[in-house]
Amino acid sequence: MTSISEQLSDALGIMVMGMGLVFIFLSILIIGIGIVAKLFPAPIDEPVTGPATTGCAKTVGIDPQLVAAITSAIHQYRAK
Repeated sequence: MTSISEQLSDALGIMVMGMGLVFIFLSILIIGIGIVAKLFPAPIDEPVTGPATTGCAKTVGIDPQLVAAITSAIHQYRAK
């Protein structure tokens, strides 16, 4: 049977090796993600140029019946 100090030194060596492997793996992963981000940049959305709207009442493309249904559902939920 081995002594406790030998077992502790073996455990310390295994711990350091495991933590080192995780550190190396994460470093490689971060470098790889950086390379992929440079090779394939995200598309840039162009700003929409048009007349500026003031307030929520002038939003385009929202059905008034849908707004009424959502408003009614919110009021029913809050009433509970």
